Amino acid sequence: MRLEIFPPRQAPAEPEPLELSDGLPPPDQSYGAPGEEIDPNWSDLPPPSRPRRLRWIMRGLGGLLVLFFVAVGWLAITAPLSKSLEPPTPPSITLLAADGKTPIARRGAIIGKPVDAAKLPAHVTGAFIAIEDRRFRQHWGVDPWGIARAMAHNVAAGGLREGGSTITQQLAKNAFLDADRTAGRKLREMLIAFWLEAWLSKDEILSRYLSNVYFGDNVYGLTAAARHYFSTTPDRLTVAQAALLAGLVKAPSRLAPTGNLAGARARQKLVVAAMADTGVLSKAEAAEVRPARLRLAPDKQLPDGSYFADWVLPAARDQAGAISAETRVVTTLDARLQRAAERAVRRAGLRKAQVALVAMRPDGRIVAMVGGRDYAKSPFNRATQARRQPGSAFKLFVYLAALRGGMTPDSMVDDDPVTIGDWSPKNNDGRYRGRMTLREAFARSSNVAAARLTQQVGVGQVIRAARDLGISTPLPNEATIALGTANTSLLELTAAYAAIAAGAYPVRPHGLEAPQEKSWLDLLGDRSHRLGDSVQEGMRDLLAASIGQGTGHQAALSIDAFGKTGTSQDSRDALFLGFAGDLVVGVWVGNDDNAPNPGLSGGGIPARLWRDFMTSALGVAPARTPEIDEPDPEIVIPGLDGLIGNESAPLEGELNGLGLNVKLGRDGSITLGREGSGSVTLGDDRDERPPRDDADAPPRRREGEEG
Repeated sequence: MRLEIFPPRQAPAEPEPLELSDGLPPPDQSYGAPGEEIDPNWSDLPPPSRPRRLRWIMRGLGGLLVLFFVAVGWLAITAPLSKSLEPPTPPSITLLAADGKTPIARRGAIIGKPVDAAKLPAHVTGAFIAIEDRRFRQHWGVDPWGIARAMAHNVAAGGLREGGSTITQQLAKNAFLDADRTAGRKLREMLIAFWLEAWLSKDEILSRYLSNVYFGDNVYGLTAAARHYFSTTPDRLTVAQAALLAGLVKAPSRLAPTGNLAGARARQKLVVAAMADTGVLSKAEAAEVRPARLRLAPDKQLPDGSYFADWVLPAARDQAGAISAETRVVTTLDARLQRAAERAVRRAGLRKAQVALVAMRPDGRIVAMVGGRDYAKSPFNRATQARRQPGSAFKLFVYLAALRGGMTPDSMVDDDPVTIGDWSPKNNDGRYRGRMTLREAFARSSNVAAARLTQQVGVGQVIRAARDLGISTPLPNEATIALGTANTSLLELTAAYAAIAAGAYPVRPHGLEAPQEKSWLDLLGDRSHRLGDSVQEGMRDLLAASIGQGTGHQAALSIDAFGKTGTSQDSRDALFLGFAGDLVVGVWVGNDDNAPNPGLSGGGIPARLWRDFMTSALGVAPARTPEIDEPDPEIVIPGLDGLIGNESAPLEGELNGLGLNVKLGRDGSITLGREGSGSVTLGDDRDERPPRDDADAPPRRREGEEG
């Protein structure tokens, strides 16, 4: 039977009303031509309609597009494109003392002329693209693949080692944004990067980036960097020079080759390898690249500065963030304490010897710094840059390891000759007192006792104690480190003593106030550890004994004071480090050429200089001369070890008469005595009671070893 739901009809003059069947409207069109049979299962077919999900997706994309155009319009008003096209304004930075008012230094940046990336050699632009943004020519300002790769590398390294910002993003940050690490700033950076890519060509973006980027040493732009480090122009840079400069961008303050040539050259190798991976260089060409050699350009204008300003300026630049004009940064320096330190150095009677002084709070805030006798004549900072032997000041870590191992200041140790392997340390005076407490051994600065303790607790534990307290310089895995034969800086050593004062480690010296809001990465890396009450009290006991009855008695104050002397072989270096009140201070005296200073010891000039500064800084008086419990045929009376410098041939002689004996030593000491009886020595800090400070000098090492 033929079923015709919609029989053929002629087009009516007016639309016919719909027929309803079982309450459902008929289909709006015929599913078959007239005369065809209809599939009885036609009602099971889905009705043709647009999916709702697709409609919502299209609406979402439309909304995002609207937001994008709104953001672009906002950027056009708040961040004019011309700002990225113009060379940066030469920034200046003013360093202020801790009071926020007193200026201590003002510096202006070295700005180079803009460069045209299209006119630079391929190896110059290729070096920056290879190490900073390999997909620079392919992405639209943000590189998802680069971000994913950086995240994978960071996870594998267990920390933040690599960033995912493109060259365009870096230009956006430098030209428009500050240096905060918030998510909002990162979002703005990405939007500006898209915007720059829409308006500028790749070569224009690269040109602006190379003209603005920071290369360390207060140098901005490739033109200035090429001249500053290599006395050349960007178009004449060699492969090695271009690779070294490209490597500085990651951490310019830390990698600047004028202060860290080894680090800059190590980074250069990574850049050359990246250039080979990206095809800028062939494997053979990369293998021929040698470490770049600096050819520093003479500065036309030397900026005003000081030892502290030179040290803190890189951190101040980093904190100030993007290039800006008239930046003011508050430091931790205390102007009053700085004047007191400089005054104490001037009246220390140094003659030709050099000096360094660092004063900090127990939390690491630097409040005073002297890096030499005269900054104008020698800006080399002996407090932060010099690496010298600490002598017996290093025994702090030996005794810390012993206390960590369960010993106490009352534990006993043998002050008798000992041989460890082929090394036989000796007390400098050749005298040994048998069994004694750790307190007495530390106060007398016994060399053999320190060697025995190192043997007992293990060299590894001594090294661990030094590392925990912030010593980063190489430490040989041998027992001789107990006597301070490994080089370190005065700044790190003073921070180690600050850890004892604070009862927590490590103490990180800093010249700027810590930011109020730290990222989770900073918080993860700045974890502090407690020493433990018993260990801290034990170390304070030992340090107090050194000042009260030991080699550091000339540093004694009218308040509780804690410290330790140090004298290296042949009196080449003399140190005193300690703390009192809320100040931790380290003092070093020596010669830049490492020449000996006869008669110099850590318990002499350095201890008195420390005391002089502390009395002024804390407003206290020096302590009375400690009483001597036992009669001694030779009593040390301080006064003449300031006559160092070896300006003339030493005098030596002896005079007898009227029952008196007068001797003039080669070190300038004067010995007065009766014939056949005891004597009194003027200007010799090396006697036994009070303990001679030369006792903490390491014994003369074997030929071929570092002295």
